[in-house]
Amino acid sequence: MKLLDVVALLEPIPEQHLLRGQVGTVVEELEPGYVEVEFLVGDDYITLAVAEDRLMPLHYAPNKSIRAA
Repeated sequence: MKLLDVVALLEPIPEQHLLRGQVGTVVEELEPGYVEVEFLVGDDYITLAVAEDRLMPLHYAPNKSIRAA
């Protein structure tokens, strides 16, 4: 994973009130296998180190088969 990748948690982190599927942004690459991720929870930002195997990278590609009406 690299800087500014959008990711989702594969498992909850209850002590930080983060749910499985919570979306965040990679804000720093740490030691191998870990990245620092920023999450928005309510009105607060939570930033913490997360093992890459606890994250799923998210990808966005517009569906070109859908045409605007």
